[in-house]
Order: sequence, then structure tokens, then C-alpha cells
Amino acid sequence: MKRIASTRRGFLRTCLAAGIAPALVPAKVLGADAPSKRIAMGMIGLGRQGIHANLATLLGMPEVQIVALCDVDAWRLNEAKKRVDAAYGNNDCPTYRDWRDVVARDDIDAIMNSTPDHWHVPISIAAVRTGKHVSCEKPLTLSVAEGRRLADAVKAEGVVFRTDTECRSNAYMHKITELVRNGYVGKVTRIDVGVPQGDIGGGNPDPMLVPEDLNYNMWLGPAPQKPYTLDRVHPVRSLDRPGWMRCRDTCEGMITNWGTHMLDVAQLVNNTERTGPVEVEATGVYPKPGSGLWNVLLSFEAHFRYKDGVTLRYHADPKGAYIKVTGEDGWIHGDWLRKGVGLAASDPAILKAKPKDSDVRFPQRTDKEDFTNAILNGVPTMIDAEIGHRTCSMGQIAHIAIRRGKKLAWNPDNEKFANDDEANTMLERPMRDDWKKENA
Repeated sequence: MKRIASTRRGFLRTCLAAGIAPALVPAKVLGADAPSKRIAMGMIGLGRQGIHANLATLLGMPEVQIVALCDVDAWRLNEAKKRVDAAYGNNDCPTYRDWRDVVARDDIDAIMNSTPDHWHVPISIAAVRTGKHVSCEKPLTLSVAEGRRLADAVKAEGVVFRTDTECRSNAYMHKITELVRNGYVGKVTRIDVGVPQGDIGGGNPDPMLVPEDLNYNMWLGPAPQKPYTLDRVHPVRSLDRPGWMRCRDTCEGMITNWGTHMLDVAQLVNNTERTGPVEVEATGVYPKPGSGLWNVLLSFEAHFRYKDGVTLRYHADPKGAYIKVTGEDGWIHGDWLRKGVGLAASDPAILKAKPKDSDVRFPQRTDKEDFTNAILNGVPTMIDAEIGHRTCSMGQIAHIAIRRGKKLAWNPDNEKFANDDEANTMLERPMRDDWKKENA
């Protein structure tokens, strides 16, 4: 595997940085004469999403070989190893408690980063700086500033990066995108996006003994130092939904969690996936003070305006996730993972329209297929770091508007708020002082 990594990863890195088309990639590197067609993959983060969704999928892909497993929780690490060993019929997969040991290996082509949100950027940047390709769970970041650092690092290193969200691969979302981008509803005037209203208050804040399986200090990493309590981290010896998803030190809640699914499609249909709006106004409801540990938004509604006048309403919806795109000639609506309208349009003829030869077409691969395809063929992913960052930043600037309690002007070019210094201080997230010194 060492030769594979040093040969293929280095060659693809050069190709991507230079913008070379896949047709120019030599067959001896990527074709039948390659040392192996399998991508050596390291898994970092083996919680609910890491094991049930990411590991399970990657183990079924013949072009992938899982060669390293890492988690700060020994029980989760062992559960993942059982699955890998059973799939490959051996006991060969090494395990690690420190992600830096995985990133340091020069025989690994790619990293699947399935850690909690507060670890996404530090691990991903470290990996890309060693020339490794990275697929990272959404939402990519906890702040606009670190999202910019990640996108810039990926561009500088010329590696493959995939923001791991499967929403735009959904048949409804794909159809909506192609119909809208090819003008079947006319010029877009308004977009409506809903995401599940799934966050709740509560959570036990009382300090507890750290479980023997968990390296809690490593789990905290860049997050502010807080005493261990079960509801701040994840259930003991279980893959149930973790409490960290409802703590603002480690996650912003549904506004970015589900938002980076649906807002990705909204940005794509509006052809603004590498830029953003120029104005945001939002309201939201937090849990009442003293009601428990969990402190992410319970509900929210945000309104964005783009430079060309397109408006976007984004809100927490009890019914679940959907997108509705309105143009000058009609509208089209699609649900995702909810029982509702389904796929509908102002005129049924819109949905029955046959694509023209001149129409723009978009690939329809799954998230993991998109990642491996990019590595093996030297092409960009559908949702690279820049796109993932821009999508995530929409939820983040909406969250800042809620905290500021007023409409904010946003410059998508320099990613700063106009005439609001206090809002601009919120573009960076708080981190532990000792962690910042060690990782400066």
C-alpha cells in the first residue's frame, strides 16, 4: 500500500493542482497497470454516523480498502474493528486512539472524517497538508473563519475533498436542480427551504466520572474546557444519538446540521454555490436558561437576499426537509426524507419536460461514489471544500444574525459583515487557550 499512496496520491495531487483533465491521467497510474485500484482509507471517528453510515458503505465498495480505524472511545473502536475484520475475513486492521497517528501514515490515500463537528477542521487540514484526500462529515465547520482556512488549505494542497452530504444525490433534488438550472421555471425569484425541527432542551449538566473507555481530554480537543457529563458527549457503549449535537461548543444544531443538506441544494439551484447572499435577517428560540445542558436553537427562521434580488427563506419545519423554488414561469417543490408533498410543480408539464441536448446536466452519484470517483479519475467532487464551506456559512451567518437581533449586510467576497464589528467577532469560534498554543 505504501507504493500506492506515494505513486497515485502524489500524481493525483499534482493533476488536481494543475487542473489537468482526467483524460490526461496516465493509464499506468490509474488503469490496469496500477499497483492496485483500491483506495487505502483511514477512518477517523467511529460513532453513530461513522459506523452505521460511513463504514458500512465503504466496506461494500470494491475500490476501497479500510486500513486504519481511530476513535477516542475504545468500545466504539472495537465495534468498528469487528465489522472490518468480519468484512475482510482477517484480523489485520490496525486501531488507533490518536488521530495524528493515522494522518502520519504515508501508506494511506484518503481519510473519512466522521468526528464531532468541533474536530472537522483541525483533522481535515492536518490530513490535506500531508497530501491525503479527505471526505468530511457535514457540517464542515463551527465558524466561518475556520471554514475559510479549510477551503484555502484544500486548494493550496491540490487534493480531493468531499463534503459528505448525500442530499443532492436524491432523485427529487437532482431533478429539481436540472429543471431549475435549465430554465424550466424561468428566472428564479424565491427559494424556500425547510429542515426538521428536531432539537430539544434538557440534558444533565452535572459533572460525572469519565468512562474508562473514553479519552475525554482528546475528545474535547479545541472545544472549551468543560467537565465531563454523559449528555455533553455520547452514550456509553452505545451508538445512539449523541448529546454533543445539542451543545453549542461542539455543534450549532439543526441550523447547520440539516441546513448543510438542504442549503447545498438551494445554493446549487441558484448557481451561487461558490459565493453567498448579501443580506441576512433571522430570529430563533433557545432553551430557557437553567433548563439543562443543551443550548442549541429549538427553532429558527432566516431570510437571505442575494445580489440579483433572489430571496431565500430558511426555517425549522415540524414536517421535515423540503425545498421549493419559485421562478417567473412557475414553481417546483421537493421533499426529502419526509412524508409531505413529494415532488410537485405549478404545472405538471414542468416535471414531464424532456431534457434538451443543450441542457446543463449534473452527475448523480452517491456521496461515497463521488469521493472515490474523484480520487480514481483525478476530477473534483460535486461538493468540494469551497462549496461545503459556503453552504455551512449560510447557517452560521443566520445564527449570528439571531444573536445580534438585527438585519446584517454580508459581503460574500471578503466574508465579513458590513458596519458591525460585534458580528464580525462571531465569525471565529472560542477554543481552549492551551489547545491554540499547542496547535498554532
